[in-house]
Amino acid sequence: MPFPSRAEYEHLIYTLPYSHPDVVSSSLRLFTVSDGTAMVRGSVYFRNGLELRVVEVVDFVAGHISDYGYTILREQERICWYDPQAHPEIPELRATFPHHRHEPPEIKHNRRPAPGISFTAPNLPALIAAGVALGADLS
Repeated sequence: MPFPSRAEYEHLIYTLPYSHPDVVSSSLRLFTVSDGTAMVRGSVYFRNGLELRVVEVVDFVAGHISDYGYTILREQERICWYDPQAHPEIPELRATFPHHRHEPPEIKHNRRPAPGISFTAPNLPALIAAGVALGADLS
C-alpha cells in the first residue's frame, strides 16, 4: 500500500476526534518544513485520561516517516515511549528493528518490540490502539 499523500495524512490527523470513539480531542498539527516535508506535532487525548504526544517528520516525496518520537502519559507521568534508535545488541528487538517501546519497570532501559510502528505507514492507528489498551490495563 503506498504511503498516504499529504492531503490524506492531514485528513487522518485532523479528523481523529471525529473518527475514533476513544479520542476526546487532538492538538495535532502538520507544519511545512520544506517542499514535500512536514512535521506533525501535538497531542491526542483519550477518554481513559491518557495523552499521546506526537512528533513526526514526514517526507511525502520519498513516501515515509523520516523520524519520530511518541510518548504516552498519564497525568504528566510517562507510561511509555516509542523511538527508532537502533539497538542491534538486543536480540528481542529484531522483530520490529529499529522500532521499539520503552516501558516500566526501569523505563529507560526496558525496551520491547513495537508492532505496528514503522517508517512506511502512518503510526497513529497503532498508537491509538496502544493508548486504549494501556488505559484498560491501568484501570
